[in-house]
Amino acid sequence: MPNPHPLLLLPGLLCDARLWRDVVAGLEAPGPGKLAECRVADLTRDDTLRAMALRVLEGAPDRFALAGLSMGGYVAFEILRLAPERVTHLALFDTSARADTPEAARKRRGLMALTRTGQFRGVTPRLLPSLLHPDAVDGPLGHEVRAMADRVGREAFLRQQLAILQRPDSRPLLPDIACPTLVAVGEQDILTPPELAEEIAAGIPGARLVRIPGAAHLPTMEQPAASIALLRDWLTVTA
Repeated sequence: MPNPHPLLLLPGLLCDARLWRDVVAGLEAPGPGKLAECRVADLTRDDTLRAMALRVLEGAPDRFALAGLSMGGYVAFEILRLAPERVTHLALFDTSARADTPEAARKRRGLMALTRTGQFRGVTPRLLPSLLHPDAVDGPLGHEVRAMADRVGREAFLRQQLAILQRPDSRPLLPDIACPTLVAVGEQDILTPPELAEEIAAGIPGARLVRIPGAAHLPTMEQPAASIALLRDWLTVTA
């Protein structure tokens, strides 16, 4: 059995290591099934994608697989701009290669304004219907997402939103991505809908596109078994 692959996991907005908890457990299962040595990046400390990417690279192995969800995908694109030769595999979950539309930017600034008035706890209930499958919003998973957002906190949320607002259009980068690439999206994702994943997969030579049933924007929490299976297959692909 080959040595476990170094794997960097990039969380989304208001997400921490809980986003990847089940994936880590599935990929680091002891014994011959262990495929990866996982590390979840901290994307809470910086207010630009470039600074986030540089912080990740500073603590990363020389060569590594890279998986990002939503905002984590934006950081993954930035890492590919800075050090493409270090990335052996790329997995993008529920993300977009596009910059914000004017309407999306307006909504984002509205949430930031709400947060600055001291209503941070009101932000997550507004976001939950966009993050989770309708069947999960009012259940235990909804409570876990709220708790995760509370751990990330108000100030990090504002920094992350500022970084996202300034993100570039990454579509011109897509044809230059040469490593094995998985593009996955929850079938019910309304925040970054499947057509955005289709656009990314169409732009990256040889990319694999997968829709995950029963999931919206957070499939690694909503459908962990399916997410683990996809990542296990992805890690066994050689360039």
